[in-house]
Amino acid sequence: MIRLDGADASRFAQAQFMGDVEALAPGHWQWNGWLTPKGRLVALFALLRAQPDQLLLLLADADPEGFVAELSRYVFRSKVRIAHETGLAVHGRFEAPATAAAAAFAGAVSPAGLELDFGGDGGPRTLAVSAAPAPERPEAAARWRAFDLAHGLPRLDPTQASQWTPQQLSLDRLRAYSVKKGCYPGQEIVARTHFLGQAKRGLVRLRAEAAIPVGPVCAPADPGRAVGSIVSAAGNEALAAMPLDATGPWLAAGVECTALPLLGGLAR
Repeated sequence: MIRLDGADASRFAQAQFMGDVEALAPGHWQWNGWLTPKGRLVALFALLRAQPDQLLLLLADADPEGFVAELSRYVFRSKVRIAHETGLAVHGRFEAPATAAAAAFAGAVSPAGLELDFGGDGGPRTLAVSAAPAPERPEAAARWRAFDLAHGLPRLDPTQASQWTPQQLSLDRLRAYSVKKGCYPGQEIVARTHFLGQAKRGLVRLRAEAAIPVGPVCAPADPGRAVGSIVSAAGNEALAAMPLDATGPWLAAGVECTALPLLGGLAR
């Protein structure tokens, strides 16, 4: 968790992040992200407005210390403090939240903790943040990641950061970026791609009988020519950035894959 607080916290986040932070009401959260000046996604995160002058970011994959250090370079004279909240545990369960619903979260960082509705068409899920330790359960974590991918939520490892535009990752499905608000890093490229209809690639959900490796995706008839690339994988399912009009089957590093529809309901 990253905390942004201070009189300029909301204004600073609005100028840096790709989603419309100022449209977010206290007690609610949204998908959001930070882009490079060339419009490539550095990190995707859940952004919560805990108070009018306090924002919380839940990073699923990005290194928090590196994220804080890089973001802090742009504070200049803004009245905002950016800190990595250590000592907190994030854990999930495949059950409906007790109180949270859709974009409205429940609780506070302390003492009882936060509760977010992370469910979608694939079923209910709850994400909780508290000071209480959470036991590691690799099988449940793998199931959680597979749920993310099935709903079109890409999980970017360090090799995939700063490579993809929001449109290439179909982040419009999560309502994670805005083309109407003011300037932010990469905004010109995002807006131009949107308004000129230049988004030719998006996420395709793939499934195979074996584990899908990260790498190029090819047609079986032309295995030497890549038509897409695996963005993130979870066992025998993966998300690939590919032409929107592409049809399968496909080969990912020699593994034959078929396309499945992305599930909905995860937008906030």
